[in-house]
Amino acid sequence: MKSPLLELPGAVAAEGPDEGVAAHYGDLFREQRELAAGRGFVDLSHRGVITVTGPDRLSWLHLLLTQHVSELPPRQATEALVLSPHGHVEHALYLVDDGATTWIHVEPGTAPALVAYLESMKFWNRAEVADATADYAVVFLPAGSTAAADRAAAVRELPWGRDLFLPRAELAEAVAEFGPAAGVWAYEALRIEGHRPRLGFETDHRTIPHEVDWLGSAVHLNKGCYRGQETVARVHNLGRPPRRLVFLHLDGTEEKLPAHGAEVRVDGQERPVGFVTSAARHHELGPVALALVKRNTPVDAVLLADGVPGSQDVIVPA
Repeated sequence: MKSPLLELPGAVAAEGPDEGVAAHYGDLFREQRELAAGRGFVDLSHRGVITVTGPDRLSWLHLLLTQHVSELPPRQATEALVLSPHGHVEHALYLVDDGATTWIHVEPGTAPALVAYLESMKFWNRAEVADATADYAVVFLPAGSTAAADRAAAVRELPWGRDLFLPRAELAEAVAEFGPAAGVWAYEALRIEGHRPRLGFETDHRTIPHEVDWLGSAVHLNKGCYRGQETVARVHNLGRPPRRLVFLHLDGTEEKLPAHGAEVRVDGQERPVGFVTSAARHHELGPVALALVKRNTPVDAVLLADGVPGSQDVIVPA
């Protein structure tokens, strides 16, 4: 779904998973600085939007998700996952409930599969699921923004900003009040700095929540049964995950950024210990990346990400 905001001056279209919105508007570092200062907005209208209504919506979602949502207060933002029977991450959901509707946004292209799964699990529950992507668009406002969210159908308040669910038909008109546009490259650089995992980037087909630090934000360890809970409890109580997410400060003299999936090796060794999940050029830190590496990789080792040296910041303990 191509965003009308690609018509704004300077817009350069993103590719890959973020196709449909702008990668940047001509000045990546300026856009990052504006967001860090609490100004501007990011067009995330390529993300999927799902709504759940009905009196049983929260109690029903509680049975399916990793998060405790049965008593979720109105307007309180949270995150949740859908796991496979073996505990591998299948979907990441970003939720808020307004007292009548649960609003969810998800990775681009994943809404239909998630809706199909939810529909298959309804049984007797009084809940209605809808793919609302055609009707609503997500826009991000950074922390400190004074822009009004009056047009939004729902708002997710976060420590680093606000996610607005805006009527798609009003998108172009609404953002005119939000200040300068920033592209997803700027948004991604700040996400990487914040160590926030993203489905399809920090995850693969065998990722469990512990590996990417989702236990703190998207998993409730003391709630009742849900699909994949046995793996979550076993790894939490009896062991450690086989891999761990790390933040890399990359050598700034290299011109290239390592691509998603590029091999990560310990300097001086030939065998890979992991792979790059996300990389960006940060306006203050320079080139940075997230990578998923084997748990026993020494925390003080210099790592080579596609040949680019980098030092580690520990996110998930070894």
